[in-house]
Amino acid sequence: MKIAVLGTGTVGRTIAGRLSELGHTVTAGTRDPQATLARTEPDGMGNAPYAEWAAAHPAVTLASFAEAAAGAEVVVNATNGAASLDVLGLAGADNLAGKVLLDISNPLDFSQGMPPTLFVKDTDSLAEQIQRTFPDARVVKSLNTLNADLMVHPETLPESSSVFVSGDDAEAKRTVTGLLEEFGHTDVIDLGDITTARGVEMLLPVWLRLWGALGSPAFNFKIVR
Repeated sequence: MKIAVLGTGTVGRTIAGRLSELGHTVTAGTRDPQATLARTEPDGMGNAPYAEWAAAHPAVTLASFAEAAAGAEVVVNATNGAASLDVLGLAGADNLAGKVLLDISNPLDFSQGMPPTLFVKDTDSLAEQIQRTFPDARVVKSLNTLNADLMVHPETLPESSSVFVSGDDAEAKRTVTGLLEEFGHTDVIDLGDITTARGVEMLLPVWLRLWGALGSPAFNFKIVR
């Protein structure tokens, strides 16, 4: 498939690199491709400059958000949740219309320091806001409840674990489930419509505290039934 991954940080790079390894045609989306390639310092998460990563992943092309989305069958929102609506606006509603939009973002609010709170919760979710803002996109929430490495290599845990999908479009959820299975996920739970994304987004406060307690993000939830 032709897949656009919006975002060039840790999550975006990890998803784009793995999808490319799996044989998909991948374009990474950024605000300003030339500026992204010109950076020489690590980013705020300590990642090497994008050009260095790109040299190791030559099959992944780089384009503006709009150009990446326009040429894709599936669009992955791998951006910071606080910037997601803005980024998707730059990608363009027409470029998202009719396409599967896999939303990995989380509505984390760092304005009061650590640990972050959620800027939307309980009666709404970021995924729902995205779906309302881009009604012709087929939004599916998934992969937001585990760290980037485990998103694409769940087999590194000593036993299988669970991931979730939420969305209004059954075919879009099947497409996303297929990608999750390509990544190696064996327990994909369909929670229901897009409103169920509230639940998985509200898992983040628990996830963050588990990271603190365990001293590592290398864990995931497992639903035993």
